[in-house]
Amino acid sequence: MQKFNVKRKRRAARAPGRTRRLILKRPGRRPGGRLTLGAVNRMIDEAHTRGYQAGYGDGRKSREAPEGGKGPYDQGFDQGYDEGYGKGLYAGGDAIVDLTLPFDAILPEVSISEIVAAGVEQLQSRQFLLQSAQQVAERIQGALDRGEPFSLVRIGDGEVLTLAQEVVLPIEEVRSRGAFLGYAGVDVPDLAARDQLAASLRAATVVGIPKLRNFTYQPLAFKALRAHGIDYLQLSLTHSLVNYYLHHQGYLGGLLRGRRVLLAGNVMKPLAEVLTENGITVSAVVTPVNGVKDIPRVMDEIRGCSFDIALVSSGIAAVTIAERIASEMGRVALDFGHLADELGKRQEPFR
Repeated sequence: MQKFNVKRKRRAARAPGRTRRLILKRPGRRPGGRLTLGAVNRMIDEAHTRGYQAGYGDGRKSREAPEGGKGPYDQGFDQGYDEGYGKGLYAGGDAIVDLTLPFDAILPEVSISEIVAAGVEQLQSRQFLLQSAQQVAERIQGALDRGEPFSLVRIGDGEVLTLAQEVVLPIEEVRSRGAFLGYAGVDVPDLAARDQLAASLRAATVVGIPKLRNFTYQPLAFKALRAHGIDYLQLSLTHSLVNYYLHHQGYLGGLLRGRRVLLAGNVMKPLAEVLTENGITVSAVVTPVNGVKDIPRVMDEIRGCSFDIALVSSGIAAVTIAERIASEMGRVALDFGHLADELGKRQEPFR
């Protein structure tokens, strides 16, 4: 690219605020030869583009990992993660021990794991035993044999956050922590969905509760139950992942074989194919289920079906649908969750 000589045309005086006129001469041109403004702008754009591309390329190379190693960006990320993890681990464990110990006392060579284990042992009298997968399977089998209503519902972080609306957490915090709630079937705020969910938990036969002590799981679950006046000691509790345990421990196939099975949810057609291939009679498939507001229509459709046991996979709406199948129709219904996706996609064999 050729260089330009930039000369300013001198004026005796210049009015304030006015811009000096620039005359650009190409070397070798006769005096007075000028370039148009458009030509200058094009050259500036071309130079900017070449400079940007060169700078971007150099910057990208500086972030790329050398052969067999990590680049500066990844190294910095890992370092920040490790520092944050270490601080969090201390704050949630040894820092509590430091604050609890008498001022002049220490516990040398005793790990935080040992301290927690000793504390848990001291709290055995306050432990609450959840029903095992075997116990739940036996109850389901008994209800099927006797033709009695039975509902197994489960609460995870979506259900817990729905319950917490305005009774434990403000709406904005529920929105922040539960950005996925729309996918799960609840558009926050929805206090009617909150109260409907609480009513279904009171009426369900067995309730799966989170064992994970992360805030939006077990801790918030018990706060939300208390806020709704639900005494967990009066509930029949099991693991919130009991649907998976029933499958992995080999109970699910035995419960379904020889029974007419209804499937309700948005991913049930692939599951129906898998069940049929494994000798299960799928008598009806109700789909779609468009969130909690779709529950009345879905229940109307289910009432027109013949079945012995229902598997319901429809997000937060599954709790109420399963509970109502039992309480209003006298059938057996299981909140089946994402296990329907995994079996339908053949990610693991049906047992």
